[in-house]
Amino acid sequence: MNIKELLSRYNAGQRDFRGIALIAANLRNVNLTGVNLSGADLRGVNLSRANLSHANLTNVRLQGANLTETNLTSANLTGVDLEGIDTSKTHLSRAIFQPSKVAVQ
Repeated sequence: MNIKELLSRYNAGQRDFRGIALIAANLRNVNLTGVNLSGADLRGVNLSRANLSHANLTNVRLQGANLTETNLTSANLTGVDLEGIDTSKTHLSRAIFQPSKVAVQ
């Protein structure tokens, strides 16, 4: 699946995108509120200023992702490794964390 197809399906009302791979994609400024991306491979994805509030990001691979000013309010980040990712401007209020490694800066 590519970004255009993802956004088209999301805008049509689909929210379940479990296990998709969007390696090194540019999702800057997208609105994916309430999306289910559990198990997705988002390594190197640009999510700066994206809205992923209330998203299910359980076990998502985010190594090398850009989370600058990303809205992850009330997102489920269980099993997500944030080590080495700058989250200093990421909105993480009420986010659920139970990862094996957390390095929130």
